[in-house]
Amino acid sequence: MPLLRPIPLFALGLMLAPPAKALELIEIRLPLVDTSVSVRVAELRDPQSLLTGTSDLAQLNQATDGKFGSRLISLLQAPLPIPVGAIAKESAGSPLMRQVLLILEALVRVDGLETPADPEQIVATLERRSAKGHLSLLDVLEVLPGRSASIELDQAVFGLDRLVRQQEPAESLISSGKPAGIDPALSLPGPLKPIRQQVAIPVSHRPEPVQVITMAPSSSGNGRLVVISHGLWDDPVNFEGWGAHLASHGYTVLLPRHPGSDQAQQQAMLAGRVPPPNPDDLRLRPLDVSAAIDAGDAGSLALPAPVRTDQVVAMGQSWGATTVLQLAGARPSATQLGRSCENLRDPARNLSWVLQCSFLTSANRAGGADPRVTAVVAVSPPMRLLFDVGAGKAMNGRVLLVSGSKDWVVPAGPEAITPMAQEARNTGGGHRLVLAQGGDHFNLRSIEADGGGPLRGLLLAWTEGAFAAGPAAAPGPSAPPLLPADGWGDTSFALVDVTPQLPAVPAP
Repeated sequence: MPLLRPIPLFALGLMLAPPAKALELIEIRLPLVDTSVSVRVAELRDPQSLLTGTSDLAQLNQATDGKFGSRLISLLQAPLPIPVGAIAKESAGSPLMRQVLLILEALVRVDGLETPADPEQIVATLERRSAKGHLSLLDVLEVLPGRSASIELDQAVFGLDRLVRQQEPAESLISSGKPAGIDPALSLPGPLKPIRQQVAIPVSHRPEPVQVITMAPSSSGNGRLVVISHGLWDDPVNFEGWGAHLASHGYTVLLPRHPGSDQAQQQAMLAGRVPPPNPDDLRLRPLDVSAAIDAGDAGSLALPAPVRTDQVVAMGQSWGATTVLQLAGARPSATQLGRSCENLRDPARNLSWVLQCSFLTSANRAGGADPRVTAVVAVSPPMRLLFDVGAGKAMNGRVLLVSGSKDWVVPAGPEAITPMAQEARNTGGGHRLVLAQGGDHFNLRSIEADGGGPLRGLLLAWTEGAFAAGPAAAPGPSAPPLLPADGWGDTSFALVDVTPQLPAVPAP
């Protein structure tokens, strides 16, 4: 079984239909000796007793001098990187829950997977168990609906170890740096009240208009423009907190909805009405953002006051972060995709490669650079395979890369630290990497009610620095810093600029 595969329909639709019983039987396969044994899930609660009895499992353990048992126990009891609280907050049908299922599929194959009548019950059960400590694979198997499951033991242990190892570099870098302090001028709302509107703009690259949410200061704005791109199967509403915070400080913010990969597309896909996102959306998403900037320049967004578009700051999260990197001039390439997507044992392989590898056919024709974008904030972008080392040489925009230390969807080690270290060695440019201790793939976003979330001071500081620098915001070996030394921190997550501590990483 591949460690990572395109998201199967049963995983995408897991939370959608009739009642089911939890797993009862697991087949454990040990490929090296071409042997498998079946065991009831309930019996695994006391694996030590099971391994010292007279069962087939115990005999197999004795025949391997205890190696089988130690591997099995470590796999079943190891903590999984699953943030159950975030799942409960976002509801069982969220993209986060589907990513959890993808993690499990990287470790276990479930046969006859069924769907529960009350999906929240699964989440509630896991939440109760996680309150006693970290969730284990056994905790999840005991509530997963289906007939039976099979585990390729060596492969599952390797996959779990890899997930854990990919998060270690971020924690190490954070511990070697100093968290930023908090300046109320950056973290508190500004004096201006944001005005929210939604406008549909016709575009030539899509058959339907692109919906754009605008958040503009009610009066006395600075005329400066920021655009925010959402991630896969996400929605602009999850970033209105960022927009409102910036608008309260005078900036006009545009949040386009990407129709080929937003929440509405996801729901239509689950209902069987449309196919999964097209690889061509890698090319179309930057065009959506550029079209929104064009509309702002043309005065067709019904904004309270005109805006300047000669210099724009772009922000995005997940696939939206990849989009703003394209706008900043990072050109996708199929080179590393073709070299790495089939290597299931690659130590850098992670869940984001599912998305990146789907771009193999479109990467070479998916540029998207917009010279008006002179600085970007890219939060948790899938990027390791998509951009060749040295791609930063042609960039028109400076990059602030942000990653969470607990992001198991786009882990900081392979997807942020290594690419940034390689780019710093090869091109320099004045780009920065900030790590959020405890940040995962979803908790750095912000709906409007959250007041901008943990990144609000950081986003404002980078935006102010970019506009204050003017033409000097462009990347280059002697580019002045855009991020102040301090003041952009947060109380809920330690935010650390680890750029000076980046390791020496050779080019691949």
